Amino acid sequence: MASDKQDFKALWGGRFTGGLDPLMALYNASFPYDKKMYAADLEGTRVYTAGLHKLGLLSDHELSEIHRGLAEILKEWEEGKFVEKENDEDIHTANERRLGEIIGRDISGKVHTGRSRNDQVATDMRIYVREQLGELRNILKEFLSVFVKRAEVEIDILMPGYTHLQRAQPIRWSHWLLSYATYFAADLARLEQIIERINVSPLGSGALAGHPYGIDRNFLAKELGFNGVIPNSLTAVSDRDFVVETMFWGSLFMNHISRFSEDLIIYSTAEFGFVSLADAYSTGSSLMPQKKNADSLELLRGKSGRVFGSLAGFMMTLKSVPSTYDKDLQEDKEPLFDVLTSVSHSISIATGVLSTLSVNREKMIAALTPDMLATDLADYLVRKGVPFRETHHISGEVVRLSEETNAGGIDKLSLGQLQGVDSRFGEDVRAEVFDYEKSVERRTAIGGTARVAIFDQIDRLKKLL
Repeated sequence: MASDKQDFKALWGGRFTGGLDPLMALYNASFPYDKKMYAADLEGTRVYTAGLHKLGLLSDHELSEIHRGLAEILKEWEEGKFVEKENDEDIHTANERRLGEIIGRDISGKVHTGRSRNDQVATDMRIYVREQLGELRNILKEFLSVFVKRAEVEIDILMPGYTHLQRAQPIRWSHWLLSYATYFAADLARLEQIIERINVSPLGSGALAGHPYGIDRNFLAKELGFNGVIPNSLTAVSDRDFVVETMFWGSLFMNHISRFSEDLIIYSTAEFGFVSLADAYSTGSSLMPQKKNADSLELLRGKSGRVFGSLAGFMMTLKSVPSTYDKDLQEDKEPLFDVLTSVSHSISIATGVLSTLSVNREKMIAALTPDMLATDLADYLVRKGVPFRETHHISGEVVRLSEETNAGGIDKLSLGQLQGVDSRFGEDVRAEVFDYEKSVERRTAIGGTARVAIFDQIDRLKKLL
């Protein structure tokens, strides 16, 4: 066929007679990074050509040949045998070029009928991101399951709870675990919502004005697994809110990962010694042989900045783009793909860290100090009918008395000294107040640190998973 003897031309090349500046060609190309969407692009073309066939724009033979060629290209990609060529500007150009080589360009030249790269790339990206977020959902659930398992097994371990990084009140180690599990469960819920919003189809919108042959967009959407279509063709080709929302989700998730990592970095120091990371997630020092560095957690904390930057950068790109499609939008892929990769790797590393770290129960218990029961001392008087504002002041006076007398802790004060502060302290004060287990077990309300409240949180997470 005569058309087969010609070099494959750029999809937009008919208007132009001169060649591109080589630097401009490189600047314009997106193939080095958008080729990872090869499967989404081929699937979009497979379904789109089925839509053209429904309109009578492709014969049975032509559709069969196109689908045969697409299947062969997919196999080449999957086996690492796809041969990239210099003029492959993007994944769409590359796949269509290769299709022409396989089935002839007289037929392959029809696949783009009524379609623009504007709606094609928007479709490819939604398919690709939908699949990537589905995978993130699965590994995030695995991460959450580690929290649940450890919280169940290690529920008897007590530790200090902190505010302002100062020891505040005793809690269960499981309570700390479930605090981050609650953050990540909220991330999972948001992820489900984003997947739902992404899952609408722009295909069949053409360059911007709609399809000239009246293609059945609902058919295309259903065949591609979308829940519906974007109802305005101008919006369909230019909307990148799903990219921003995905990167925002990644940024918020990485914020939670960073805070989780920061806590564990602190808890793993010699000064705390609450936890110890497995060797697989630690490194040593090139100079100091005694060092065991929490590099995995530091990298998780550091990666969060990279993800935040990707979001901020693309937001600045997007803010002044006029309707509808503009080349600025090509800048969506690299930051988006980087965020997806960073988040995926981060979840996997965090899962490994959490599932293998060791807990030093003795160090945690040793870090509990009687002054952390000062609120329990106030609560003791509340149960005797004293207003809390008064008991808070009384408890503060007890703490001050302990410090002034160098008693070694409020639990070391005699009953007489306590009654010297307030006569309503009774013989039972020591047994009722100065017991860490009793302290945590009084927090039975939803979300508390008592066993019953912990198991309630665990049950809620199990239902979510």
